[in-house]
Amino acid sequence: MSMPLLSIQHLSLPIEDPVLKFLLELIIILSAPLLLNKIKVPHLLGLIIAGAIVGPNGYNLLSRDSSVVVTGTTGLLYIMFLAGLEIDMGDFKKNKWKSLAFSVYTFAVPFALGLFGGLYILHFNLLTSVLFASLFSSHTLIAYPLVSKLGIAKNLSVNITVGGTMVTDVLSLLVLAVVVGMTQGQVDSSFWISLSVSILLFSFIVLFIFPVIARWFFKHVEDKISQYIFVLVVIYLAALAAELAGIEAIIGAFFAGLALNRLIPHSSALMNRVEFVGNAIFIPFFLISVGMLIDFKVFFKSWETIGVAAVMLVCSIGGKYLAAIATQKTFRLSRDEGMLIFGMSSASAAATLASVMVGYNIIISETASGEPIRLLNEHVLNGSILLILVSCTVSSFISMSSAQRIADAENEETISGNNPDEENMLLAMNHEETVESMVNLSLLLKSDAADSRLVALNVINEDKRESSMKNAEKVLKKAVDTAAAADVVLQALTRYDDDVIGGITNVLKEQKVTDLMIGLKDGKGFSRSFVDNLYNGYLRNEHVNILVYHATQPVSTVKRYKVLIPEHADQEPGFFYALLRVWNIGRRSGAVMEFYADGKITGILKRIIRKANIEASLNEVTGWEETGRIASGLKADEGLIVLMAKRGMVSYLPQMSLLPDFLTQNLQNNNYLLIYPFSEVKEEDMEKRSISNHDDFAAIGNIIGRLFK
Repeated sequence: MSMPLLSIQHLSLPIEDPVLKFLLELIIILSAPLLLNKIKVPHLLGLIIAGAIVGPNGYNLLSRDSSVVVTGTTGLLYIMFLAGLEIDMGDFKKNKWKSLAFSVYTFAVPFALGLFGGLYILHFNLLTSVLFASLFSSHTLIAYPLVSKLGIAKNLSVNITVGGTMVTDVLSLLVLAVVVGMTQGQVDSSFWISLSVSILLFSFIVLFIFPVIARWFFKHVEDKISQYIFVLVVIYLAALAAELAGIEAIIGAFFAGLALNRLIPHSSALMNRVEFVGNAIFIPFFLISVGMLIDFKVFFKSWETIGVAAVMLVCSIGGKYLAAIATQKTFRLSRDEGMLIFGMSSASAAATLASVMVGYNIIISETASGEPIRLLNEHVLNGSILLILVSCTVSSFISMSSAQRIADAENEETISGNNPDEENMLLAMNHEETVESMVNLSLLLKSDAADSRLVALNVINEDKRESSMKNAEKVLKKAVDTAAAADVVLQALTRYDDDVIGGITNVLKEQKVTDLMIGLKDGKGFSRSFVDNLYNGYLRNEHVNILVYHATQPVSTVKRYKVLIPEHADQEPGFFYALLRVWNIGRRSGAVMEFYADGKITGILKRIIRKANIEASLNEVTGWEETGRIASGLKADEGLIVLMAKRGMVSYLPQMSLLPDFLTQNLQNNNYLLIYPFSEVKEEDMEKRSISNHDDFAAIGNIIGRLFK
């Protein structure tokens, strides 16, 4: 008789069968949110508890073997990578001193408490006390996925915490490196020089060389799977580089996120894939692997272990709370923002565990009986396990409650009328080659409002019905699939009409379209027929923003845009509405925006920049004559955006009619976007879409600030 595929041996504990192991882990990941959400327990905590139950110190269903360690390590790196990837670089640069101040608070306060506890309560020697104190200065952003899911990743308190995490973890791990060096008698001038040079070299390679390689890769490799695998390669390469530099891999992963920050727009399909895989697989595996370390039995074996654990809890959680309150008071943040900083920074896991294990494995001497005397004893090791459990519990509950209140407050602002106007963006598509570039640009342009719609239209010529239908199906399916990859719903429309312009115009009215985007084929530019259709057809729709887009490379790989704004453009009804589109490109792609305008408009832009952060420079120019010089100076990986005007508008200049030919002849290798703001406003939309009085710019600035929020 043949043996069954699943023998009794496979069912012995711990489970060794790979199918059973993976199935059990997936069941835990699936059931934790479903069960715990009903009792208001964060699923992050549930995964940790589940890991403790099924792990070697619980019912021993699963062993913490190499497969668990590998996926768990990937999850930890993923958390740090996402923190660097999702951070708003404009806000980060603006708030860098706030992040630095927080890092000083969150490093120094727990460190001081830990040093006092180690020296005067636990009576450790100085070297052990310093390493003991450094355990409480670092923290792990296990609550970051929860905060990001609630949509407040750009909140000031989150920005401060993420930026400060990088600094305080580096400092605490440097303390570890120095202590280890001192135990081995290696701390001299050569040690400091070697460490400094290796860290600087690591930072240069990851932050400057990696983006160059990544930009080339994303420009030349269109395969979506290859792009995602490339992201994983970058994470692990940066982590390895960090270890070679003498610091922890988690710092490398964070730097990898910063390196790719501008190349993976937050609204892109690639970002959706990165977040989905991380939140579905890698991060839950990390939390389960952390839970497997927890052994509740050790706390019933020794009162000394309980005493050490109590000191560690007070130093770590108490220190992080005091640091968060100090940050809140220093920068006048709200109570909820202060508690969110505390919640996110209170979890001890990765760096703490790494430091404890290093200290535990260092034997400094032996007793008379031959027992090893370790730098950090087993009571500290066991106490760190309780610290991980309690701190992750506190972090999950505090972060969830405070983040939810902040998200609710922001939603109330939106409901009360501070949300962008109803938005319907129509993408007129006929060529398959332009589909992906148009959809990707629209994802940057669109607002975050729930009533914002994307519609793709293909007009089928009645005379060529059969061939046109096949082309329409192919084009619209690709548009829908491209948007769906970014988790965005795009509505596909077909219309039968002998006159393409007439068909599009009718759809503009039927769908109440606010923005019409038309794509130019790469290498073709403005043909005579297109220019005729533009001036005698599309631009006659006076209530719609018209956008003409030419793309030669992915929008995410453009480093800089030169934005040309004609004189008197601020007097047009659609100026601010069009400017919002430009701003969305800057803040979502991370590209630097170079504005060229007259003195009055640059003054307006300065006030807006104070309210909505993008990386921008302002250049005052006089006259349209400089347009050719500025456009001709475009380099590789730079794009051009021009605010145009329709005939009869205040800012219209006859020279604008020459621009299409100029672009076709000179900028075939660059991305460019022409925006024709709407010239008239329907009576029912007068208050929403038109700002006619520019005297009280403080009020206008507030409106624009709310639009950009």
